[in-house]
Amino acid sequence: ILRDTLRKRGVRVVTGLGKYFRQADKSRSGFLSQATFKEALKVFHLEVPEEDFESLWLTLDDSRSDKVDYGEFTRAIFGEMNEYRKAFVRKAYMKLDFGKTGSVPMVDIRKCYCAK
Repeated sequence: ILRDTLRKRGVRVVTGLGKYFRQADKSRSGFLSQATFKEALKVFHLEVPEEDFESLWLTLDDSRSDKVDYGEFTRAIFGEMNEYRKAFVRKAYMKLDFGKTGSVPMVDIRKCYCAK
């Protein structure tokens, strides 16, 4: 149910959720508690019936750690990237990795990208 709702509401809601999750993650651990996750859904008007929420939580928290990370959440909603998109990301990464080291320092990204 939540997947369909998010897909209909679009990228702005998902990116807004991501921003909310990062702000709510005060410890910067990358994980959210069940209560914080539930509150985020309310803030974005994504109310889920309690029985559905329990099922959703069990799906997202497959390690049974009582926490979930944003990456797991987005993969659960959108799945993995398709091959076209993966190829596009690889191509962009190859342009950024000037020294072909396998990592891209922020200074190299700044040379190629301006968010203004």
